[in-house]
Amino acid sequence: MFWQNSSVLCFALLGVLLGPVAPAGADTLKVLTEEYPPYNYTDDGQITGFSTAVVRAVLQEANLQGDFQSMPWARAYETAQTSDSVLIYSIGRNPQREKLFKWVGVIAPTQYYLFSLPQRKLKFERLEQAQALQVATVNEDVGEQFLINKGFVRGQNLQSSIKYELNYEKLKRGRVDLWIMSELVAVYLARQAGDVPTQTLARSYAITELGSDGYYMAFGASTPDALVERLAKALATIKGNGTYDALKKKWL
Repeated sequence: MFWQNSSVLCFALLGVLLGPVAPAGADTLKVLTEEYPPYNYTDDGQITGFSTAVVRAVLQEANLQGDFQSMPWARAYETAQTSDSVLIYSIGRNPQREKLFKWVGVIAPTQYYLFSLPQRKLKFERLEQAQALQVATVNEDVGEQFLINKGFVRGQNLQSSIKYELNYEKLKRGRVDLWIMSELVAVYLARQAGDVPTQTLARSYAITELGSDGYYMAFGASTPDALVERLAKALATIKGNGTYDALKKKWL
């Protein structure tokens, strides 16, 4: 009887030390992103792109599986923000988002501009000069959040949509004056539309405050620190062993 009681006590103590036993499938993370080529996009039913390749490499290094899903940005943003242990990637980091997420690390470079049509010859020395014009944005995108924080207003001088390619079409057709976008994405979408980027896109204003660090992978604030640190360590490893540079050379 003493041996049985001791065994029960030992197992109980072990449970306290190790925490709850992980359920089946606990090593698979829900991973959210959006259609944002060339960083992340769906091709032939598979989510691919440079950022996707980096995230997959990180998960492999951390010995985790990923259940990848692509959805409109506002939905992915809300789901990851309010969920425990849901990973979101190609997310820009700004003061508004700082405490809403736990930041794993930078996975991709980026540089934002206000783009216009070359024939418009629009050039600004100050961002405030663009407030008299119409700017295409995406709902809850970091670019839209940045402009709102700078005094722009959705429905007045911001035209918000849910797809980046729609904003490129708005710009080409003259329905907006400007388009706030990461340079790699703008160039990619122009080429996908069969256009020569230098003929349809002009850099009217460089937004140096936005995206200077690059795009991140992140979790909602309720995610255990141990999981965040596990992925941060894996990200550091692939950056140190050449995997990240190889992916960057292949995709960018």
